[in-house]
Amino acid sequence: MKKDLFDFLNTDLQFVKGVGPKVAARFDDVIGGRRVLDFLLHRPSGVRPRELTDAAADATPGQTITIELLVKSVRPGGVFRGRRAPTQIICNDHAGGVVVIQFFNSNFLEYWLKKLPVGAWRIVSGKLDRTGTRNIINHPEFIEEPENISKIPSIQVIYPAGEGLTQKTFTAVRDQIFAALPDKLIGTDDNTREFFEALHDIHFPRSADDLQPNATSMAKLAYYELLAHQSAIAISRRARLDARNRRTVRPKKYDLMDRFAATLPFELTGAQSRALNEIYSDMARDMPMMRLVQGDVGSGKTIVALSAAVRMAESGAQTAFLAPTDTLAQQHYAKLKPMCDKIGIVCDILTGRDKGAARREKLISLRSGRTRVVVGTHALFSEDVEYKDLGLIIIDEQHRFGVSQREALRAKGAHPDMLALSATPIPRTLSMTMYGDMDVSIINEKPAGRLPIKTSKIPMARYNELVSHLRPQIDAGAQVFWVCPLVEEGDESNMTAAATRHADLQKYFENVGLVHGQMDKKARDAVMAEFARDGSDMQILVATTVIEVGIDVPHATIIVIENAERFGLAALHQLRGRVGRGNKQSYCILLFGRNLSEDGMRRLDVLCETEDGFAIAEQDLMMRGVGELMGTRQSGWIQYHFVDYRMHRDLFRLASSAAMEMSAPDGWTRDLMYIFDRGDTISA
Repeated sequence: MKKDLFDFLNTDLQFVKGVGPKVAARFDDVIGGRRVLDFLLHRPSGVRPRELTDAAADATPGQTITIELLVKSVRPGGVFRGRRAPTQIICNDHAGGVVVIQFFNSNFLEYWLKKLPVGAWRIVSGKLDRTGTRNIINHPEFIEEPENISKIPSIQVIYPAGEGLTQKTFTAVRDQIFAALPDKLIGTDDNTREFFEALHDIHFPRSADDLQPNATSMAKLAYYELLAHQSAIAISRRARLDARNRRTVRPKKYDLMDRFAATLPFELTGAQSRALNEIYSDMARDMPMMRLVQGDVGSGKTIVALSAAVRMAESGAQTAFLAPTDTLAQQHYAKLKPMCDKIGIVCDILTGRDKGAARREKLISLRSGRTRVVVGTHALFSEDVEYKDLGLIIIDEQHRFGVSQREALRAKGAHPDMLALSATPIPRTLSMTMYGDMDVSIINEKPAGRLPIKTSKIPMARYNELVSHLRPQIDAGAQVFWVCPLVEEGDESNMTAAATRHADLQKYFENVGLVHGQMDKKARDAVMAEFARDGSDMQILVATTVIEVGIDVPHATIIVIENAERFGLAALHQLRGRVGRGNKQSYCILLFGRNLSEDGMRRLDVLCETEDGFAIAEQDLMMRGVGELMGTRQSGWIQYHFVDYRMHRDLFRLASSAAMEMSAPDGWTRDLMYIFDRGDTISA
């Protein structure tokens, strides 16, 4: 990749005019990074037409309109008789209709009067509301003089955004990036220019059709992304077979497995035993293990992972257990440490929270080899972390880590084994193309004593009835998860926010907790820990999807998923897996709203009919499309930027064939692998 272009793509967004450190931090939260490259890979979700119209009366309420208006008079806002009234600017359109522009912040009256002077014509663009016969535009997004109409786009691209980021901010950053890009592309090859031309097309769509999966530029970008991924897989596969990467098999030094088996309070399932035999066989070879364990929710993957760690400890080597969040790392540590203590293995935890002397002590123990099993987050591959003999890496929820992150941890050892865990089964039709560099073990049985979760769907109209039925269950000691898809009420959504539902449930129950992604992390972890604590008084935990993966509360026997039709099948299956983790009967209640589509009802029916994660994954693949996801992430899948699993199945095969035919990636393919983080900087 040309150095000028490389440097430009890695430029921090804070150096883009008008952004700065605070807004760049917001971009980091929303788009998953703060480089120019991260912005370019943040795909728009749709478009908003803003063509000029003459008469507001011809428009539909809720529609975004752009209209030329004559400002007639102003009614200042303020507080009257204890009620807050907005500032109203009364206008006429060309058809003589009345349009009222409203602003609810009266402190800016002077500003609005300057933008909309009485007697002047102005072009106004915003969402139209209608009360009776009155046409109202609240806080228009654009106000321009007629000669500046070109400043209002006839087609406005809409980006998935977040708190503190407006569509105008996205547009301003986009325009600056693409204005600077042509100079950086001078001297690049045809493939590179074609790639960035396709990116330009999706950031400047001419219609909504340009953002559909089968649009030319979208399909082109999807293929490039898949080629990057498949090339990384091919390189990884070849590297495993390379004689230079063979290792000396570690001899057994200690007898720990019999002791470990004696500590287990249950018999392993047949599926667990099969997976372990496959893992042990890999560990006994001179080729590093690369194995993916796919296990349905509650199938016992953690015990399989710990068994592999104990087998590695028999040779005196160390295991690093990587989890995506502090909460999940703490939960794994709480499970693993008592079992390790019983068999005499030192188990520790290392996260970003560890500071000062406590951290130094843990690092010394790792460096000396005393710590045989360490659980942690990204801190496990920090620069100052050294292992005496890292023999096994276990990665939980592996799809949450980029290849470069996995490679950073692998570089801490000498050809260590790698065991990846996935809590959401991947459809068999895709597993080979998604994880072609890995051998796959499947755990498709649940531990003995687990009862099937009874799943039912009910309409929101029966909310009060549901609350009444929860009372005797809670009085008998049940704990309840209540999941909502939003944190706060939104103007364009009728979905109930977690904060609103929390306030309502407090009217009926004594101890209701609340967790969501916008909370301070320590506060959120504290609430989760309290809910999970034995003997906790917390009856209900209202949450967003932050509880989707990892949190383990055996006492929780009921989960209510509100607006369940807004979630994908994989996410619903993951959420349901938060209950049914003990030996008591558990229940999943799917609350659905009035605007339930046929596909939405089918998803709920699938959940009610089966608990088989693999059957659900196949249904998910057949049903899902970008438009159906409605912004809700599907857990357990590789998070592609442009690939649609349903629409691009042929591209999977094409990219896989192209990658297999390459004896080594050329410069362009290496650039793709860097762009999409599907491979490290390969030197071979």
